[in-house]
Amino acid sequence: MKRISTLIIFVLLSLSAAEAQQEEVYDYASSNRLMIQRGVQAILMCNGLFTSGRSLDLVFEQELAYLKEPVGTEEGGDYEVDWKRRAVAVGKPENGIPTMRAAFREGLGCIILAPDQAFEDIESLPVLEMPPLPGNPADIPWPDGDRVEPLALPAYIDETALEAAADWAFNRKSPEQVTLSLLIVHKGQIILERYAPGVDMKTKTRTWSTAKSIAATLIGMLVDEGKLALDEPLGLEWLPQVLSPEADPRNEITLRHVLNMSSGLYPVDNNGMEYATGSGLAYWAGASSAIGARNRGLVRRPGAYWDYENYETLLAVLAMKKALGDSVNYLEFPRRALLDKIGMRNTLLSVDRFGDFILSSQVYTNARDLARFGLLYLQDGLWKGERLLSEEWIRFVRTPAPSTAERGNFYGGQWWLVPDDRTDVPKDAYSTAGNRGQYVIVVPSHELVIVRRGLDYGRQGFDRWDLVREVLRAFE
Repeated sequence: MKRISTLIIFVLLSLSAAEAQQEEVYDYASSNRLMIQRGVQAILMCNGLFTSGRSLDLVFEQELAYLKEPVGTEEGGDYEVDWKRRAVAVGKPENGIPTMRAAFREGLGCIILAPDQAFEDIESLPVLEMPPLPGNPADIPWPDGDRVEPLALPAYIDETALEAAADWAFNRKSPEQVTLSLLIVHKGQIILERYAPGVDMKTKTRTWSTAKSIAATLIGMLVDEGKLALDEPLGLEWLPQVLSPEADPRNEITLRHVLNMSSGLYPVDNNGMEYATGSGLAYWAGASSAIGARNRGLVRRPGAYWDYENYETLLAVLAMKKALGDSVNYLEFPRRALLDKIGMRNTLLSVDRFGDFILSSQVYTNARDLARFGLLYLQDGLWKGERLLSEEWIRFVRTPAPSTAERGNFYGGQWWLVPDDRTDVPKDAYSTAGNRGQYVIVVPSHELVIVRRGLDYGRQGFDRWDLVREVLRAFE
């Protein structure tokens, strides 16, 4: 009996050793990561130079600061800037890693090319040929334009405390948090506006996932018109195609599910894979966002589980495209329905090379345009007496997703909500949120819109609800 027990222990130890030896530690996506890293740099450099109009040294100092190993420096390196074509190429082909290229396209911003495309392919990329909004914004009063008259603060606002809140936002203890701009609007008027050196009211930077809230606004307009419905299936052709598409369980996924980040589809953008597979291939490597978004299997019941995925937003955008019909109407819709209506002249919504909006991240704009966007929500969807967005839709985006009920009710319909455990800020506040610190915060109870733009890097961690707390000290 003792020999049998000893043998069992020996076998178990041998199995444990074998399992330890067979632990999966190799990064099978390493080649993708290197390709995507070059693509990230190509897009950020291209937009930094040709969309934002920033200098090459500022692009390397700030836009590229969160890349671990950017290619080259502002002095030069294995990259090429084609000033005439308004394009950038990053890296030399080596060890199977291709050169990645991005090019500015009129009306849209920079678009990433596929790894097998060259500068000669730029002319095949989409453009948006729409005349600019008429008038000189410098002559048009805020908020439709940029003319701001000197305004005395109301007696109930402590100017010293307001400036202290701005100091709090800019003078960060963490060197990884880089505030570019802070703009505060109260009762429709700008009461504070501050910019970092090298940045001004015209400087466009990437919104990252604040774009998701813009996407939700455009989709809400179509729901208000009856062209989309929250609780009807998306009506998309799922991939890979199956013999009986009508029996595909993904047909149960509704617009509400994806806007609540609760589709139940297989996750591809988290667990360290956001810069290796999934939407990263569309953002940074020239893959089709429409194909990638539809090519996921159902692993959970729709609506039951919250999982933050870029493809959730892009599925909703595909439903928007289907509702709008033709590609020209689709490309022009954001400007006609929203941007031009509220004076967002400095905002570019970009697309992939196939002409599909990357409205989960790829938008470039400035602080004032985002303040206008927040003001539309503060005014319950009204702009100069015209209803652009229904109160019902605003209630939807501010209603916690059922899948977050046991996790703090922190997310609505592509907008973030004050979590249950925060008791130091008004519960009616809600916010956009984008990587590197992009926030538009609406606080209805205080008639406030707060915009913070950043180029944070590393661990980041700027807390938007702490910013609300600091601003509201000026109202006490």
